[in-house]
Amino acid sequence: MINDSRIAAERLLTWYDHHRRDLPWRSRPGEEADPYRVWLSEIMLQQTTVPAAAPYFRNFTERWPTVRDLASAPLDDVLVAWAGLGYYARARNLYKCAQVVAGELGGRFPDTEAGLLELPGVGAYTAAAITSIAFGRKATVVDGNVERVIARVFAVEEPLPNVKPKLKALAATLTPDARPGDYAQAMMDLGATVCTPRKPKCMLCPWAEWCAARAAGIQEELPRKAAKADKPTRRGVAYWLLNPEGAVLLRRRAEEGLLGGMTEVPSTAWTPTAPDEAAVRAQAPLEAGWRRLPGTVRHTFSHFHLELEVVAAKAGDGWRRAEGLWVPVDRLGGQALPSVMMKVVRHALAHA
Repeated sequence: MINDSRIAAERLLTWYDHHRRDLPWRSRPGEEADPYRVWLSEIMLQQTTVPAAAPYFRNFTERWPTVRDLASAPLDDVLVAWAGLGYYARARNLYKCAQVVAGELGGRFPDTEAGLLELPGVGAYTAAAITSIAFGRKATVVDGNVERVIARVFAVEEPLPNVKPKLKALAATLTPDARPGDYAQAMMDLGATVCTPRKPKCMLCPWAEWCAARAAGIQEELPRKAAKADKPTRRGVAYWLLNPEGAVLLRRRAEEGLLGGMTEVPSTAWTPTAPDEAAVRAQAPLEAGWRRLPGTVRHTFSHFHLELEVVAAKAGDGWRRAEGLWVPVDRLGGQALPSVMMKVVRHALAHA
């Protein structure tokens, strides 16, 4: 158990100075952090791994180097650039936040947790991370990596997620006044590279001698997690419709809700049972000679599994009556198609 938080922080920071990860959004030693890059990376890293987020971050910062650049970009361009990163409400909030900062706040991010919490899409974790990393202010930053470190150091055996407030309170007892941004990133790196979910590298840990879970031999069992309920499965049918010019019909989803504002291949409603033939005909964008393609497209969202069959047809002379956007197949890459719809596109191209 850690008895002297000052010594623990100093030891962790010394370890960090030698073993810090080189990440595209992380400022180098001695460089001043850019709040825009810190904010952008933290939004991207919500529910996303570092390897997945890194190429998106590079693309965004190359296209939109400042928050003003991002705010002035067309929303469709931002959604297209985000496509594939998942959790698309983040992209919409990212854009809203950029507009608030660039417009109402004159291009400057608030430098306090309270101020940051007023921004669209910024929650408690993100506000604390930006406050400490971008502005060097003391804040307790707790992500999944930090929760794991704290649960092990203090041998906290109550399961997640209910134990989260306790873990944050324990983390706050260790957060130093000095170098808070480096300390926050050191905790993240410690969890990501040493105090890993499986087979933690305890011999390399700067806090090994104080780790109560290691002393009890239960480090690999923590943090415990409450049993998750099985995800339900929803089913539907997607419509692959080509016009005489070789373009495919797409439409934009409603701004609110799942995949809000993204582009999709039209489909039936997603329901617990697959739609029958009458429902497939009734919800089709046009009357046509629909034929079912072999196989099923499967995708998993955070709270349900999805299974989509795909039907294909060629539109007749009335193709212009269909509501949506006709896009040449070779230009589909320029649309804001989420991952599930890219699966539908690949399935259709392989079987139609």
